[in-house]
Amino acid sequence: MTLRELLENVRSGRVTLEEAERLLSGAETLFLRDNALDCVREVARLDPDREQRTGIPEVVLAQGKEPQHAAELTIRLAQRKGRALATRISPAVLDLIRERLGAFPDYTVHPHESARAVVVAHRESRVEKCGRSVGLLAAGTADFGVAEEARVTMEEMGCDVLTAYDVGVAGLHRLFAPLEEMKKADVDALVVVAGMEGALPTVVKALVEVPVIGVPTSVGYGYGGGGQAALMGMLQSCSPGLVVVNIDNGFGAGAAAALIARRAARGGPARPSEG
Repeated sequence: MTLRELLENVRSGRVTLEEAERLLSGAETLFLRDNALDCVREVARLDPDREQRTGIPEVVLAQGKEPQHAAELTIRLAQRKGRALATRISPAVLDLIRERLGAFPDYTVHPHESARAVVVAHRESRVEKCGRSVGLLAAGTADFGVAEEARVTMEEMGCDVLTAYDVGVAGLHRLFAPLEEMKKADVDALVVVAGMEGALPTVVKALVEVPVIGVPTSVGYGYGGGGQAALMGMLQSCSPGLVVVNIDNGFGAGAAAALIARRAARGGPARPSEG
């Protein structure tokens, strides 16, 4: 929200003088000047051009930040880019975002509670679809939150996401039908989320020709608990073509898979030559 937009909202009656006065008292954190550096209270420097350089948009990691800082960063990024994704949010961060955007009907808040994520978007903002799809598998219901973080990330990066949850190796027969559907849909990559011993990504990579990104989760207990056994098992996999992110890193896995899909969209699917 720029200062001009605020004044236009006051003129149209969508924002009262009292609301404008309250917001202007914190103008250094809520409004952008043209070409201004995106610094917030001297505690953060947003990188709104990250996507142009790396293909991955700037995303606010709320975990570890003061709630007011996480909320301000998310709002600022949405104002600059039209939409913003924040991950690992707390209820306090979500409440602050809703409170501070309450006077601005042009912005909407889309929480993804299971993923602990939120998308703040201008009403005219749309995700540009890349035209490609990615598969997402989760071994157990306890892995659902990390898988959802990956899903939200991939969708915000323009991918269609095919999901199948609770298809782990304890009931391996549950895996085959959804995996076959993903192969028929010609997904460009698979994100496979698993805790405990983390065996599912190895099994999946033995059955598909696309890259598989394994996500160990902190589901597990006893020796090797907290995701350590799952991480070690995936790193020791004998299935080539499986790569692994850190424990519970659904965002990192989703971003990598989306980059693969975007690249495929630009160049078309690679097919073996005949003869």
